[in-house]
Amino acid sequence: MNKWKVAFFALAGTVLFAILLVVFLATRPVDGVHVAKSSAGESESKGNVLVVQTTTKELESISKKYLKDAAKGSPLPLDFTIGDDIQLRSTLTVFYTEIPISMNFDPIVDDKGNIILKQTGMNVGLLNIPPETTMKIMRDSVEFPSWITVNPNKAEIYIDLSRINIASGSRVRAKELDLPKDKILLEIIVPGE
Repeated sequence: MNKWKVAFFALAGTVLFAILLVVFLATRPVDGVHVAKSSAGESESKGNVLVVQTTTKELESISKKYLKDAAKGSPLPLDFTIGDDIQLRSTLTVFYTEIPISMNFDPIVDDKGNIILKQTGMNVGLLNIPPETTMKIMRDSVEFPSWITVNPNKAEIYIDLSRINIASGSRVRAKELDLPKDKILLEIIVPGE
């Protein structure tokens, strides 16, 4: 047999094998996909629910964008970091002196899917200022959007995710915030037809 015929049939066989392999891999069922089971709370939502898992770094990036937009023109600059807890840092200018303010919060998801940030620690330079006073200064100095409520009496910040409208009338609801394990589950509710 001619060596060109052998080479042609070898090439044709290789191409045919590659095509069959691609078709096989494309039509094969996917292993390891976990579909979220619907809970009683999901039946109340009107629309389709997408469960999104993210990390603390991704949530920090999204939160910084919303916080930056909310604090435009504010005399109190804010910085926001998420690690094992949530830390809000700022500076307060008093008599031409900048005083660093740092507050730590633990996030709690309430039964409606909104987030409550409970204050766990606070530093105001070297001053001994009660947490209620610091949170009152923050509430009065920063113009937060309507869906963020600072409650100095309870030392907490309430983030009403149900009032945030994203593209096409979709809404966001928190499902789980486990910062030490870097596991954050959010539900995005897309209106149905």
